[in-house]
Amino acid sequence: MAEASDRIEQFRKMAEADPTNELGHFSLGRALLDSGDVTAAVGPLTKVIELNPNISKAYQLLASALLKTGKRDEAIAQLTAGVKKADERGDLMPRNEMVATLKELGAPVPETKVAPSAQVAVGTGQVLCKRCGKVNPKLEKPPFRTAFGQKIFEGTCVPCWKEAIAQGTKVINELRLPLADPQAQKVWDQHIAEFLHLED
Repeated sequence: MAEASDRIEQFRKMAEADPTNELGHFSLGRALLDSGDVTAAVGPLTKVIELNPNISKAYQLLASALLKTGKRDEAIAQLTAGVKKADERGDLMPRNEMVATLKELGAPVPETKVAPSAQVAVGTGQVLCKRCGKVNPKLEKPPFRTAFGQKIFEGTCVPCWKEAIAQGTKVINELRLPLADPQAQKVWDQHIAEFLHLED
C-alpha cells in the first residue's frame, strides 16, 4: 500500500509540475483508480480527455470511475464518446471493452466499423501510428532489442517517437528514475507505452 501511495504522490507531482502533461494526469488517474480512490480519479482522467481527446483508454477508465461513484448516465456518455473515438483511431481493444460495458449497462452502442485500420492505405516505410492515428514515416528499426522495442517499431511514427523521447526524459527527471534499476526501467517503459498508446 505504501508503494501505491508513493506512486500516486509521484504522479501528482508530475501533473502539478506541468498541468499540460497528459501522461502525468493519466498515470495519476489510473493509480488512484487502482488504489480504490475512485472519486479522486475522476478529475485527472477528465483532464486527460480535455488535453488530448484521442486517448481512448482514458474514456474507459473515466467511465469505470464514474460507474463506481454511481454516476451511470455520465459513465454511459463517456463510454459512447470513447467507443466512437477508439473506432475512429483503430484502437480495437479499448473499443471492444467499452462496447461490452455499454451492452452490460443496457445502453445503446454506437455504430462501429469492423476493422478501421484495414481501410487506411499504409505504404512502404510508413506506419499507422497508434498515438496520432495518422499514416506517417515509420522508424528505420526498433529502438530497443526487446519485445517492447518491436512494439514501438510496429505502432509508432517518427514524429511521435521524437515526442516520446522528450516525454521519457521528463519522466526520468521528474520521477528521478535510476535506469540501471530494472524496476525503474519498468516504470519508464509503462509511461512510454501509455504515451504512445501501446499498452493494449
